[in-house]
Amino acid sequence: MTRDMTKGKPLALILAFCLPMVCGNIFQQLYNMVDSIIVGQYVGVKAFAGVGSVGSVYFLVIGTATGICAGFSIPVAQRFGSGDLKAMRRTIYNANLLAGALAVVLTAVTVIFCKPLLQLMKTTPDTFDYAYSYIVVIFMGIPVTIFYNMMSGILRALGDSKTPLKYLLISSALNVVFDLAFILLFGLGVVGTALATVLSQAISGAMCYIYMKRGLPVLGYEKGEKQLDFSLMKETAAVGLPMALQFSITAVGTIILQTAVNSLGSVAVAGISAGQKVQNLVIQPLETVGVTMATYGGQNLGAKRIDRVRLGVREALAVQMIYSVAIAAVVFFFGEYMTHIFLKSSDPEYLAIVADVRHFLRVTCLFYPILGVLFLFRNLLQGLGFSVVTMLAGAIELVSRIIISFGFVYRLGFDAAVFASPVAWSAAGVLLIFLYFIEMRKAERKVSVKSPALSPSYCKS
Repeated sequence: MTRDMTKGKPLALILAFCLPMVCGNIFQQLYNMVDSIIVGQYVGVKAFAGVGSVGSVYFLVIGTATGICAGFSIPVAQRFGSGDLKAMRRTIYNANLLAGALAVVLTAVTVIFCKPLLQLMKTTPDTFDYAYSYIVVIFMGIPVTIFYNMMSGILRALGDSKTPLKYLLISSALNVVFDLAFILLFGLGVVGTALATVLSQAISGAMCYIYMKRGLPVLGYEKGEKQLDFSLMKETAAVGLPMALQFSITAVGTIILQTAVNSLGSVAVAGISAGQKVQNLVIQPLETVGVTMATYGGQNLGAKRIDRVRLGVREALAVQMIYSVAIAAVVFFFGEYMTHIFLKSSDPEYLAIVADVRHFLRVTCLFYPILGVLFLFRNLLQGLGFSVVTMLAGAIELVSRIIISFGFVYRLGFDAAVFASPVAWSAAGVLLIFLYFIEMRKAERKVSVKSPALSPSYCKS
């Protein structure tokens, strides 16, 4: 099932596209939490801290891979929105070739330099082996991650967010089964958790691929469409690589911050890790609305309907504000209680970790409205093809985290680490709002003001 987001009421389309993705992302975060619960309860606090300490490295590589796939799907959304299906299929073919080549390069580089990177990050000795064992398996599975994200990204570019959700739910359930089997039955520890993640993604990607081959005739290649086209590759890379680089810039900042946090000891690492698990769950709707706006913006740009983009932004921004304020109140008063499931109350560090989690969540939740703005405008600008300018926001986040890591964490300790992300969100969010108004004017100049597609009559449809 495809969805044309260039016709109809913007908010209804955005929510209809977004809700299945929200459900899928929340479910994915829940099974990631199950991973952490099993590790924390059955392997130990040190293992939990070890896996948590490589969260920023995980985001660097997996986020880069995800950014590449999301960027590669934007030209697909634009061509689908314009109705040029032949060009859309040629774009998909060449994007897949690019993604395959990048998967090989990323896997080789990350596996080779994994251990030196963890050493550079000053990973604590009592968690190092756990961290390395987990993340090196994740890196070996990068081709699987890129395959899954390419398949689901193409489906979402065509307006189909329900099919990826369906297969994600199946693979998520299998992931929990694999976790329990690999850890409890086979005693593989954190390696088992990583293997479960990779295997479940492989299953989800395979199901998406089979569905696309059998259920979407619009994706069936015609004669002459499966050809190497360097001009299309260059165009696709011009969108995808800046998005990947933007993810990378942001992730480098979190790695630098994580390095500073590692110097505070395993209790602080565990506190930040547990707090981020809770936070990653509750902010999924904010992030998903942002991702939706990339597809919405891309399709409407392809159809030359810039006025719909503006209206969609206003309505989506209202949704972001309402949700962020509501969930911030919940997290402020009740967030810490969710962390009890990760740890054993008999652990000597238990009370200290819970106190750190409470402090982390009560500070960061106050900045969720700003985070909602950041997600919305960053993804929208990427969907409109302005990936390069969003790198400026990523650079601002990087600089903010560097300043706090080297200027404050080593002096002020845990308090500075807690404020690092909110400061970075605020700086990047302000810049993105400014860039949005500038780039929208550029987009309007590129689109003929006499085009019938710009008529406000869509509001009546």
